[in-house]
Amino acid sequence: MNDNVFELINPQSKSLAIKVHSFESDEYFSDLNKYNYFSVILVLAGTGSIVADISEYTFNKNSLICFSLYQPFKIRSEGKFKGLMINFHPEFFCLHKHRNEVSCNGVLFNNIYESPVIDLTPDETQLLLTTMVALRSEMQRPGISQLELLLSYLKILLINASRIKIGWRNQEEPPTGKKPDMLNSLKDAIEKHFKSLHSPGDYAALLNISTAALNRVSKVHFNKTLSNLIADRIIIEAKRQLYLTSKPIKLIAYELGFNDEFYFSRFFKSHVAISPQFFRDTVGFDRANA
Repeated sequence: MNDNVFELINPQSKSLAIKVHSFESDEYFSDLNKYNYFSVILVLAGTGSIVADISEYTFNKNSLICFSLYQPFKIRSEGKFKGLMINFHPEFFCLHKHRNEVSCNGVLFNNIYESPVIDLTPDETQLLLTTMVALRSEMQRPGISQLELLLSYLKILLINASRIKIGWRNQEEPPTGKKPDMLNSLKDAIEKHFKSLHSPGDYAALLNISTAALNRVSKVHFNKTLSNLIADRIIIEAKRQLYLTSKPIKLIAYELGFNDEFYFSRFFKSHVAISPQFFRDTVGFDRANA
């Protein structure tokens, strides 16, 4: 990392609110990172691979890569690697609270069915870069209504990035054959039943297909085993509840189909590397209103 780092600290919690920094190597990303804030990375030069959770993806220059709260990731580049990264804490900008203004949750973040990498055209790269540079410039010159301006720039960035990704989806050729039908059926089944059905065999029985065949479909098209896909969906909902509510962890566990709070805590920690209570203490929205 170079010294081109600008950050704003929340005066109440003393934690990071938002940070912008440029990079010219993968040194900062070579170790597994797990942050209690959202990360938006614009790659201007370089190619390589990223490991997000336990899946691996590739990227090229003119890419946008987005990671959610405490989502483990690391990046390996091949040669030159240059770009900008913005980190923001949910206390600074709550995706759920502002979902009607910025529909990026489930598009840029917390999307278990798609790669976190978005390929960009040169014009799209320039559009996002212009906003990120403007945000960085505002952080360099504190003045009247700075927070409002920073929030506006962040919203513009997320809205444009979401539009780009949704447009990219719509440009894809419509799939044919049985596998895409099975993909949609699997996604619908997980979204409907993830709180009560936790086993790959449950979904295989529901969709009238062998567990091995359904697992192959999941690995080929979602780059995850079926077990990991189901677990990821449970974890996203657990994070949402811990983030937005003051419900007891025992109740959250029960609502997600776990009769044992301690088993749920072990399950959560095995996937997020921290306990549910620590997650709530460091990112929970309800903490700001306590």
